[in-house]
Parts: sequence; C-alpha cells; structure tokens
Amino acid sequence: MKLFPYGHATDPRWQMAAALVLAQLRAHMAQRAYASAPTLALLYITDHFVAAARDILDHLSAELPGVTDWVGTVGVGIASNNVEYFDEPAMAVMLCDVPSDQYRVFSGVAPLGLGFAAHTALVHVDAGTPEVAELVQDMARRTDSGYLFGGVSSSRAASVQFAAGADGYIKGHGAAGGVFSGGLSGVAFSEAVGLVSRVTQGCLPVSASRRVSAAEGNVVLALDGAPALQVLLDDLSVSLERPQQALQAVRATLVGLLSVPDVLAGQAQQGGLVGARGSVIERSGSFGADVIVRHIIGLDPARGAVAVADQVHEGMQLAFCQRNVQAARADLVRICAEIREELEPEELPMETALALAAPEAQAAPHPGRGIAGAVYISCSGRGGPHFGGPSAELQIVRRALGDVPLVGFFAGGEIARDHLYGYTGVLTVFTGPA
Repeated sequence: MKLFPYGHATDPRWQMAAALVLAQLRAHMAQRAYASAPTLALLYITDHFVAAARDILDHLSAELPGVTDWVGTVGVGIASNNVEYFDEPAMAVMLCDVPSDQYRVFSGVAPLGLGFAAHTALVHVDAGTPEVAELVQDMARRTDSGYLFGGVSSSRAASVQFAAGADGYIKGHGAAGGVFSGGLSGVAFSEAVGLVSRVTQGCLPVSASRRVSAAEGNVVLALDGAPALQVLLDDLSVSLERPQQALQAVRATLVGLLSVPDVLAGQAQQGGLVGARGSVIERSGSFGADVIVRHIIGLDPARGAVAVADQVHEGMQLAFCQRNVQAARADLVRICAEIREELEPEELPMETALALAAPEAQAAPHPGRGIAGAVYISCSGRGGPHFGGPSAELQIVRRALGDVPLVGFFAGGEIARDHLYGYTGVLTVFTGPA
C-alpha cells in the first residue's frame, strides 16, 4: 500500500500557496513509500481564497495533469497533518491513490448514476441548501452501506465546492468548470476501497437520559411525563425567579437527541452499547456516536416547554449537555486508538515495528501503520482554541493516530452515516483494498 502525497501552505497570494503545495506533493511522489501517479485529489481552501477558487483549481489541474478528478470545499479553517489554518489564507491537497474504476465524482451537473455501485461517499454540502439533513439522508440511501462522511461548507464569503470528474458533466453544463455553489457534491467509493471511520463528540451530558413523552415539531413539551422546562431548570439547578442566572445557564446548555431506531442501527454498524430502552448516554458517561447535539433556541414558560433546533418526536431519548474540553480531548484520543487497534496486525515485521516505535520527533508517515491517508472534518466551533491552543486538535490526532497523510476542514455541520452533527469530529482513514 502506497501513502497518499499531500501538501499544505499559507500565503496571502494563492499562487505562492499553490506553489508551496505543489512542491510538497512532487517531493512526496518522488519517494518510494508514496504513490507516484494518483488520479483523485482532495482540495480544501480557507474562505480567504474563495474569489480565486476557479483559478486555483485550473492552476493545480494544469500543474498535475495526471490528476483527473478533484473534490473539496471551503472552510473558515482547514486542516492537515499536525496543523490548523484559521483566519488566514491557506490551502491543503491530498492525492488519493485509488483505482479510477473504484470511485466516481458527483455533483449537481454530474449526478451519481446507476452505472456505479457506491458503497460509501465523501460529501460536501452548501450550508445555504434547503433541507440539508433530508438531502444527506437521501444520498446515504444511494450507497450500499448507508454510510457517508463529510461536512457542510463554512465560509464568511461565498460558499464553494470543487467537483471535477474525468467523466465530465451533463451536456450543456460544462461551463461550471468544477467549481459549484449550492447543493451537494463529492466522491463515491466502491466496496473495494478500504475505509475506517469514527465520530468523536465534544459535549458531556449534565443530566440523565430521559424519554420525550410529548412534543410538537421542534418543541419538547414533556420529559418522562414532567414539563420539559421544569426538568431543564432542575437539572441546571436554576430558577426563573432569578432570570439572569437561569438564562446564562441555559445559553451554555445544549441537548443530545437520539431515537431508538438510530441506536439499534448504530449498534449493528459500530457495536455500540445500548440499554434495554436505548440510551443517549453510554456506560462511559459520554455520548454515543448516534447522538445528535442541537441548540436550545427558546423557552415557553406558559406551556413549560423547551424549543430545540431540530424536529423532536415522542419516544426520542434526550439529555442536556454542555461543551467540555476534557471530554472532547479524551474522546478524540479514543477514536484514534480504536482505529489504530483495528488496523494494526498482531505481528509486525522488524522494520515496521521500529518505525512505529520511533519518538514523535523522529516519526514519519509509514505504510506499516496500515493507513494510506486520512480525512478529518471537525466543527468550526472546535479547533485549536477549544482544545487549548493553535493547532491543538490536530496535534492530538497526530499523537494518537500517528504521523499519517491528512487533510480536512472545519465545517458548519459534520456528516457521518446519514446524520448531520454539530460539535463533533469525523475521522476517516483509507486503509488500502477492503
């Protein structure tokens, strides 16, 4: 298995950033451990470069003529191995060594047709697209596994996606040039492509898991038969008699939602722990991968209700939660360890064992890790500052997962399976043939 060449750079001039990225890619492709002729590229840019998106894609495509397919998007921040770029002009590229008959780029002008058996897909969605959650679910149904990974573009300027395929576009739509706004795009992979994906949560429950016993639309009326607002106030140890204190506590609180069918599906796919009724909270005291974290958007004292930023129905499990740095760090380390344990063989050749045992300062990407490349998509509300310093989140990934080729971006919503998450990270690694 060959490693995926990758490069990243920051510079006020996109031409200089591109030149630095190209130099890194070419240096990698000249090394024996890296792929020398990949055809699929992942491209992520920060929103500082949005106006030049078409020029960037044209330039990189011309400089790398062997790369026939491009996918990617924009983020307020982007990521690569051990580094995050926030609030600065930057780009990152990874060249994926996947056989061309085992993937298919798709977009609004080149939809995923019936001629390709999609097993899973990397997807990018425009935040301005109506009914994003339903669009994601529909796309997941078009794959054999029902599993997607990706995120919602985040940008303080226009939102763009890259989707240029060797198969071209629908007749009459070629002027798109591989740069799009709106809708969903990405790349689908066949079952022959080995992938391992995990979701890490960034919130910690501050209440017990309860059953939604009455709801209307996005309004929770009752939890375990009690008025939802009173349950919330009791869990936070606040009272409406002191409105300023109560409002401050509620603003720092979110809800974790989960329906029992989601629990059972997650158990089948990931071996999660589920109680007899299904529970938001795992035995470890943290959220499971099927929990969707949403904002509290309103209180209704007259009805004793709580409004949340998603549809809620009777029978769902709900737990109040708050963002927690220690929990986020521990859960990120956990998913990296799970991936490493799943991929590492029981016995290693001596050369590989020595490479993997090298101190971090001496470490380098090595095929023996079983990882050709990785994509990490995290919430734009996470990143280094949330974890304690610049690039802290990606440094945790590197220490826990190992030194591997990696690119990604900080999203306005994270996608895993058929769910649209918030305050999470989605880490997916390419492992070679399935």
